[in-house]
Amino acid sequence: MKIGILGTRGIPNYHGGFEQFAEFFSVYLQKNGHETYVYCSDNHPFKEKKHKEVSLIHCSDPEDKIGTAGQFIYDYNCIKDARKRDFDILLQLGYTSNSIWYKLLPKKPIIITNMDGLEWKRSKYNKQVRRFLKYAESLAVKSSDYLIADSIGIQNHLQESYSKTSKYIPYGAVVFSNPEKKVLKEYNVSEYGYNMLIARLEPENNIETILDGVVESYDDKPFLVVGKHDVNKYGSYLAKKFKSHKNIRFLGGIYNQNHLNNLRNFSKLYFHGHTVGGTNPSLLEAMASNALIVAHNNEFNKSILGEDAFYFSDSKEIKETLIKIKDKNNWTTYLENNKVKIANTYSWETINNSYLEFMKHTYEQNT
Repeated sequence: MKIGILGTRGIPNYHGGFEQFAEFFSVYLQKNGHETYVYCSDNHPFKEKKHKEVSLIHCSDPEDKIGTAGQFIYDYNCIKDARKRDFDILLQLGYTSNSIWYKLLPKKPIIITNMDGLEWKRSKYNKQVRRFLKYAESLAVKSSDYLIADSIGIQNHLQESYSKTSKYIPYGAVVFSNPEKKVLKEYNVSEYGYNMLIARLEPENNIETILDGVVESYDDKPFLVVGKHDVNKYGSYLAKKFKSHKNIRFLGGIYNQNHLNNLRNFSKLYFHGHTVGGTNPSLLEAMASNALIVAHNNEFNKSILGEDAFYFSDSKEIKETLIKIKDKNNWTTYLENNKVKIANTYSWETINNSYLEFMKHTYEQNT
């Protein structure tokens, strides 16, 4: 098959979950004999035409010049290019800024869309934007031949809201098995002597709630906040609010996967405050990295972690958990159970194969 992947800023990954998936899956497709193309922003730092034999198509992206509106122009440019490529399948990752161009999608390829999370629930957006995102979601449902849901919660939402069936395929992760304590020196922390979180600094990720709980607990261990804090007002607000608390360290974005794996592995507690979305990649990576997880209490997180995590709804529960958990090694059952889930359910080999088999099935049905 000739397959195009839309909806990311490009590979190799320098941004987030969809980019990570696109990188793993495109290489897998190529190795399995399928001609694979990934659309990339011309702002992407990797400028080559191929990555591990996967063809890269760089399209003009003015987001760095005009802001969010640039995403719509970038998606338009990608879809416009796809019209001349004679793809058999177009895999769209998300719908936020590409669904308005659905009438321009090429007619030949099968359109498969990963519906991402419930973007219209994100509190960082005002009412008008959230209304638009709900509309964009409906357009993506309408214009796609097949839908993929990365969580049971999203699958239920698509069925209940649109009477649409979808294929459930979550994200993947790799069990981390080679920890190196020397990495900790670069961050001036010690084994099990710090807590942390990794997230985009946005309101629906409950970072303020988590950090309020840290302050209320009087826990003076270093708390590492990994995520770009200088790219939006909310991130700047958080950095300013907690500036006087020297144990709370805003490290910015870290994209060295080995460093992230080691930081998660050697942390005492790992906090995951995400409330919107499906199977969140950073949560799976935390599970794969032997992290003891404290997650926001919602259906998305609980459907993945089950009984093998601690949960919170407010800063008081964060405080109580920080005081309660004395030794990470007392909770090895949680750690081992989560790694088994990654190996059995969320391995990249399993996820990639599920996508490919689904694509083969849809292709055979339509040829």
